[in-house]
Amino acid sequence: MKPPPSAIAALLAGRHDDPFSLLGVYAGPTGTFARALIPGAERVEAQTLSGTALGALVRVDERGLFEGVIAGEPQPLRYHAQGGGAEWWVTDPYTFGPVLGPVDDLLIAQGTHFRLHDKMGAHLIEHEGASGVHFAVWAPNAQRVSVVGDFNDWDGKRHVMRRRADVGVWEIFIPDIAEGRHYKFEIVGPDGQLQPLKADPYAFRTELRPGTASITATPLTHEWGDADHVAHWAQVDPRRVPISIYEVHAGSWDRDENGWFLTWDALADRLIPYVVDMGFTHIEFMPISEHPYDPSWGYQTTGLYAPSARFGDVEGFARFVDGAHRAGLGVLLDWVPAHFPMDAFGLIHFDGTALYEHEDPRLGFHPDWNTAIYNFGRREVSAFLVNNALFWAERFHVDGLRVDAVASMLYRDYSRQPGEWIPNAEGGRENWEAASFLQSMNRAVYGAHPGIFTVAEESTAWPGVTHPAHDGGLGFGFKWNMGFMHDTLKYMAREPIHRQHHHHDITFGLVYAFSENYVLALSHDEVVHGKGSLLAKMSGDDWQQFANLRAMYALMWGYPGKKLLFMGQEFAQRREWSEARALDWDLLHSTAHEGVRKLIRDLNRVYREKPALHARDCEPEGFEWLVADDAANSVFVWLRKAPGAAPIAVICNMTPVARAPYRIPLPHDGRWREILNSDSSFYWGSGLGNMGGVEVRDGAAMVTLPPLATIMLEFEG
Repeated sequence: MKPPPSAIAALLAGRHDDPFSLLGVYAGPTGTFARALIPGAERVEAQTLSGTALGALVRVDERGLFEGVIAGEPQPLRYHAQGGGAEWWVTDPYTFGPVLGPVDDLLIAQGTHFRLHDKMGAHLIEHEGASGVHFAVWAPNAQRVSVVGDFNDWDGKRHVMRRRADVGVWEIFIPDIAEGRHYKFEIVGPDGQLQPLKADPYAFRTELRPGTASITATPLTHEWGDADHVAHWAQVDPRRVPISIYEVHAGSWDRDENGWFLTWDALADRLIPYVVDMGFTHIEFMPISEHPYDPSWGYQTTGLYAPSARFGDVEGFARFVDGAHRAGLGVLLDWVPAHFPMDAFGLIHFDGTALYEHEDPRLGFHPDWNTAIYNFGRREVSAFLVNNALFWAERFHVDGLRVDAVASMLYRDYSRQPGEWIPNAEGGRENWEAASFLQSMNRAVYGAHPGIFTVAEESTAWPGVTHPAHDGGLGFGFKWNMGFMHDTLKYMAREPIHRQHHHHDITFGLVYAFSENYVLALSHDEVVHGKGSLLAKMSGDDWQQFANLRAMYALMWGYPGKKLLFMGQEFAQRREWSEARALDWDLLHSTAHEGVRKLIRDLNRVYREKPALHARDCEPEGFEWLVADDAANSVFVWLRKAPGAAPIAVICNMTPVARAPYRIPLPHDGRWREILNSDSSFYWGSGLGNMGGVEVRDGAAMVTLPPLATIMLEFEG
């Protein structure tokens, strides 16, 4: 059927929303009919992809519209074009059929497509005999969507996409382009207004900021050698093994000689051996997904599927993870489904409507961060995020995800005043859609990747954060213990003479310590925005600050729960952390700072080697108070234990007064060896201790308590 002149006019003007209905190749009553738009051409000959001539087309409009009957059956075509004294070849994307199929449509519509990262975005593929890139993007309310890039002069009239009307996905296969091509999507909204060019939500590679284009990328070619590591973690219960996490901002752990970011390969050479030597079990990276603004630290991401271009090529991150695994380290990523920035090239009003976010700012805007909130109740948005979690686990073998700002997701009134939020259907403040999304994410990740674990940064009393999703919990493996962090730092900031009046700051945490599976976190949040370093938070003069810090670290490693420490705090960084510079590594020339680093290394060693300190981190039978009520002396004593393991007593003296002898009840008579003393001269302490151990008789021992120190005693028999 000959199209109406108005349709042809719209096509030539670049306004037609469905060029596939006008261009391409068709079986007609008189043979195979072809129509092509090739601006600048004066003569065009149709060919098969292998170069067989099929006949010339006739130019029916001087703007480059050609049509005519050709030989052969309908098939993808290549045109030999001539004009203006030049000749060129064009493989016509409008002669190719769709790549996505009805099963994709069904699963996308249901929100149950867990392979979206294989379908959406830009993929280098072979399709109907040609090599090229398949582009697909979700924009259900758009009037027209085009791929623009350095391969078509960023001209939105050249590659208008095919709309899959049932699901609002647009797709096109563009032959003869490969990796390394910059592209975006040009979108005309439902009101006919042209939107700012949009980066690909599923881009696997991006430009280095301040550039914002997406880049076509080949699939990962890295050959993984971490099968033993993956198999090990698939067989263990993470609650019952040592987990000690070193939190890292990849852009400021260290810098190269020019002050630029280290590449993933350079980070692997420096960071992995350092963390192994320090005895940590995992590296946790603050968000490495692409983000435009360095001071956001990655928490305002615009490219959830792309490792940031700041650190080199995508393959480099795979090499880093594999190298860490081969060295015995796990790799965790901070993951940010709580919000996204409102940069014009990003997700905000993606197709001219509130697509990924809520239209109403009372639901879709974070006043604290000036960011948008995902519409978790929308199937396609939930699927986009769940697929992203699966993507990092599958493509890059990450061992876990720490989910940022979970509390902001769970409560509609988070950081809002009355009248600034909308209650749920029951009139409450809970965001049930977000809770359902988190359950779906955890079910999908744990179901597909045995051995992975997820961690919630959640600071409220929401019940069951780490309980199974099938039992009504959110399904996380662990939750950050924000109460422990807050109470402990508050206690350590007090002058020792006042601590007796705040004894509960340390003891209260054990009331709820086993209600969830906890990670004790001293994170980046505690050493920025004027808060100073951990060392600076400690009370007293310089010697006392170091002693307090060492005592607190040893208390934390002896306390039930997994451990997390932010980079630089392992050697008592003095300055507040800044993303704009490397850590102050020169401090390690100081005996005091090097002493703290040695202590952290030894704490990690003891924690890993002694099941009493880790095997029941999340279960009440692993803990027993021995002295909980000596507020007058600011002394705390507890027992850590596990089946089949020698028990360990953790003894904290939080005053600068040495106490000797101090009577401590212990459950077994015999020798208890002093396996750690934060006041050791090896750590720049005073060197006061128990000469290697104590003898317990009739259920008690007389122990020397060094000043501002924590010691650990292990039963020998």
